[in-house]
Amino acid sequence: MDVFVTGGSGYVGRNLLDALRERGDAVRALARSDGAAAEVSSRGATVVRGDVLDEQAMVEAMRGCDVVVHCAALLGGPRSEAPYFRTNVGGTDAVLRAAERAGVPRLVHVSTEAVLAGDGPLRSVDETQPYPRRHIRPYGITKALAEQHVVAACSARLATVVVRPRFVWGRDDSTLLPRFAEAARRGQLAWFGGGRYRTSTTHVANVAAGLIAAAERGRAGEIYFVTDGEPVVFREFVSAMLATQDVAPPTRSVPLPVVRAAAAGMTAWASLRRSAGEPLLTRAALELVAQEMTVSDAKARRELGYRPVITVEEGLRELRRRHLAEAAAAPG
Repeated sequence: MDVFVTGGSGYVGRNLLDALRERGDAVRALARSDGAAAEVSSRGATVVRGDVLDEQAMVEAMRGCDVVVHCAALLGGPRSEAPYFRTNVGGTDAVLRAAERAGVPRLVHVSTEAVLAGDGPLRSVDETQPYPRRHIRPYGITKALAEQHVVAACSARLATVVVRPRFVWGRDDSTLLPRFAEAARRGQLAWFGGGRYRTSTTHVANVAAGLIAAAERGRAGEIYFVTDGEPVVFREFVSAMLATQDVAPPTRSVPLPVVRAAAAGMTAWASLRRSAGEPLLTRAALELVAQEMTVSDAKARRELGYRPVITVEEGLRELRRRHLAEAAAAPG
């Protein structure tokens, strides 16, 4: 395939670039900074300078491509909702328009289970699960709007497909594991309500495999969950990840009502201070990691022929090997 990728320097994007390179696909990747350009170039992609709001630059770069994979999104950081709406919704709309103008026949959009979060636990849900009455903001609602726009844009000229991974983890993780490990080292990590609820997970290599399967075989206008397979117990899984980094997991647990009150207090305090950053504990975080969140990828297995390319056990062993190699290479 000839593939155009947005968000190629991000966690999912750069692992997708690796998977595409290994297959021998030709890849062009959008990069808005020198650092992002260096990252995608190092992974064998042709650099396209610009961002997801630069529609004209994308039109020119997309011409001749077989598929666009839209990975770019704002996940966390600013408390203001405006940047999320601008990037996650406005950026997705610009990518859709550019793909249609460039004559690209197919677009795969990276979504998230967070679009369904807000009304309580998710237990073995599939793609028929309705959106919640209230979305988590700002991430969940903007990603939900983006995915709705992607499905609505599906046409005879542009076939659009949505892929929803849950709890992305694994090698090269610059987001989730480093935060858990740092919090544990500082004694700031505790289990919410004991942490013994189940969660679905998706190793980043499996995310890439799901995106490629969707690009090749996804039905137009459809949504697909991808996961590692059987759910895991949240506490056991996070403890195993921390162990690969020689970090002891926490032993203390905080009751959920206390955690919810603390999250509300932190949010109110940040609002009073007019803080630009996100509080340490948010409702969004509680919705996604403080209760059961399990999803079924049966549809992707049935329609896409999707199968995980790495097991949870293999992913954990890989994390351990990399940690030991990095420790051995560290000075002193």
